[in-house]
Amino acid sequence: MSRKALIVGIDYYESVSPLYGCVNDSFAVKSMLDRHADGSVNFGVRHITGSTPANIISRDMLRSAITELFAGDGEISLLYFAGHGHIEATGGYLCTSDVKTGNDGVPLAEIMTMANNSKIANRVIILDSCHSGVAGGSALQQRVAEISDGVSILTASTDEQYASEQNGAGVFTALLVDALGGAAANLVGEVTPGGVYAHVDQSLGPWAQRPVFKTNVKRFVSLRKVQPPLELSELRKISEFFPLAGYQMPLDPTYEPERHESWEDDPQGVPAPDPDHNAIFAVLQKYNRVGLLVPEGAPHMWHAAMESKTVRLTALGEHYRHLAAKGLI
Repeated sequence: MSRKALIVGIDYYESVSPLYGCVNDSFAVKSMLDRHADGSVNFGVRHITGSTPANIISRDMLRSAITELFAGDGEISLLYFAGHGHIEATGGYLCTSDVKTGNDGVPLAEIMTMANNSKIANRVIILDSCHSGVAGGSALQQRVAEISDGVSILTASTDEQYASEQNGAGVFTALLVDALGGAAANLVGEVTPGGVYAHVDQSLGPWAQRPVFKTNVKRFVSLRKVQPPLELSELRKISEFFPLAGYQMPLDPTYEPERHESWEDDPQGVPAPDPDHNAIFAVLQKYNRVGLLVPEGAPHMWHAAMESKTVRLTALGEHYRHLAAKGLI
């Protein structure tokens, strides 16, 4: 199944003020989407930029490229746009190099129609432009999101805000690149649109520009694969260690390999470490570090073992236990 991405960055405008970071932003996003973290091919990328009078992106060029992006069928088509945005009573527009008034750009409503009617299984639209939060809403009733099944929209700011730049780069895209690089990955190493939004949202303060996320999907498609924080073979064991929902796994001192130095001469009746239990405990500690598991009635994993307490899964842990039990990891 094909994976296509159209990445657009426009700094040069013939009649409105220029921008300075959008082309660079587009290169940063392209470098992330081209390949997965292990170097294997990810998206087939078409990258177009408007950077000089001799290298512009016209309205017809952008509209044609977007039409082609959403044509045919495949697994996923992704649109990333960095440039000027415009909004008025009739809706929002992506501004190409040749705009004069803003409303002569490519209408977001038209892009949404293409995405909504596309036969591509997953359509993802990422916009780093001012007022882009209007995408996916009715021109007259912005609180109603009009997106069909399989469409996700992630924008840099609401329809009332300006997208920020710092040091010649968009704040939103910097966080997007960070997310695609692995900061937003789940425990199987997949970066999804929902994970990207959560990372961007958590990284921006309440007074900063607010990202907007709208989606209508049954499950999130992976945008990029990175090295997972746990080996998948270790993650799959979660359903072996915790065979039932709500199960509490009992520990004892044989699970903990470390002993206090003062016990060397006086072992205090503590049983010796068991190498098999130590191997299990090492995996449990990894679960604890990534939020899958917590000790019950003890401040740390060491205490849970030495005081013969139990450990239980968090809500996230139960989610992955269910996936493992179903053979979905």
